[in-house]
Amino acid sequence: MKILFIDQVHPDLERLLTAEGYVCIDGSRLAENEIRQSIKEYSGIVIRSRIKIDKSFLDAGTNLQFIARAGAGMENIDVEYAVTKGIKCLPSAEGNRQAVGEHVLAMLLALFNKLVKADKEVRNNEWLREPNRGNELNGKTVGIIGFGMMGSAFAKTLYGFDCNMIAYDKYLPGNHFENSEKEKFPHGFAKRVSMEQLFEETDILSLHVPLTSETKWMVDELFINRFKKKIILINSARGKVVKTSDLVASMKSGKVTGACLDVIEYEDASFEKFDLNQLKGSDAADWNYLVHSDNTVLSPHIAGWTHESNRKMAGILFEKIRMVIRGGE
Repeated sequence: MKILFIDQVHPDLERLLTAEGYVCIDGSRLAENEIRQSIKEYSGIVIRSRIKIDKSFLDAGTNLQFIARAGAGMENIDVEYAVTKGIKCLPSAEGNRQAVGEHVLAMLLALFNKLVKADKEVRNNEWLREPNRGNELNGKTVGIIGFGMMGSAFAKTLYGFDCNMIAYDKYLPGNHFENSEKEKFPHGFAKRVSMEQLFEETDILSLHVPLTSETKWMVDELFINRFKKKIILINSARGKVVKTSDLVASMKSGKVTGACLDVIEYEDASFEKFDLNQLKGSDAADWNYLVHSDNTVLSPHIAGWTHESNRKMAGILFEKIRMVIRGGE
């Protein structure tokens, strides 16, 4: 069995698969057309986000048994069509959920305690205490949209701060609200609520949804204005879930008092590139506002990007691939 590594992942995965007798080919330097021309030779592929796995790719992969993704989101893969062809799609969200939970918490604490601003000032020989007085998480209501592995990991990480944690997830089983005051998600840590209750109570909104036709531009000005209170927005999901122009407008109006953004709509599809110089007009102005605001904390799509998560995802994918090959999936 031949397995093509379209992206570079932790070397443990290749080592473990090779020890099982599988032939692993490094395709990380191959152009997309070269991969498409040779894909029929492979029983499986390992990918992050470098190329899109669409219907034509899947049709060409006549021997494909699985697509293993080092990461959580599957929007670069036509999963629905792959399933019709009997191809297993294997994400590895179990491997980076802890990293996401910790990173999002770090961004939120940095924002609440003005650490980015204060650090810059101290390095410039400015010792300003009162202007950098922070806020505490204790007692705040954190509203989480999407309570799968990432959303629940964030809630678990927040647990010791005595926040009021509420969450909405349209797709988890038991999605009813008659007894929402008592109902907990299967993962625990947060109370299941309706979207209306989330709009009513949230102080801090954290997004943990996949990018789909339903969630693209979900967070726009109309959505933001449905919140009863002023809010802080955290996005570690996908950039295009939030309409940047509407976020900036809401920050200027004071409806959004701060934003923690690990992802941004202008990212390259592979998540590896973002060139500020390519932005024009209002997009450039919006990004310039976010960059220079003291009420933002920004990072380059690294919420799940730790040394530990890199290795854990490799181990998880190995087990899933082995199950598929042995007929256990």
